[in-house]
Amino acid sequence: MANLENTDWKSKLSPEAYEVLREKGTEPPHSGKYNMHFENGTYVCKGCGAELFDSNTKFDSGCGWPSFDEAKEGAVRYEPDHSLGMKRVEILCNNCGGHLGHVFEDGPTETGQRYCVNSLSLNFNPKKP
Repeated sequence: MANLENTDWKSKLSPEAYEVLREKGTEPPHSGKYNMHFENGTYVCKGCGAELFDSNTKFDSGCGWPSFDEAKEGAVRYEPDHSLGMKRVEILCNNCGGHLGHVFEDGPTETGQRYCVNSLSLNFNPKKP
């Protein structure tokens, strides 16, 4: 999936999800489907379906985007991001390269991490009973 052409991505994703995943956009705070979503299961990349985050790592950070304190091992790639005059760490799906959001070192759990993720970059697979 990582080698899809832009036209293929555009046919697979909504315009909003395409803007986030392929053009590094950001959804407005408090607007995302998964911001206050706390069911048991796994959050996966909307672009390729790769597993990214377990629901037991999700917490309410109050920032307006879904927040996690760790990603599944090997699921996320980290890139320096100096856009908008800030120094941040961008997180991307390690499988397809889709933009997910950013990770910050101000998380409240023992990991100290806050993965701030756009709902538009995610799908959710509920845990089967």
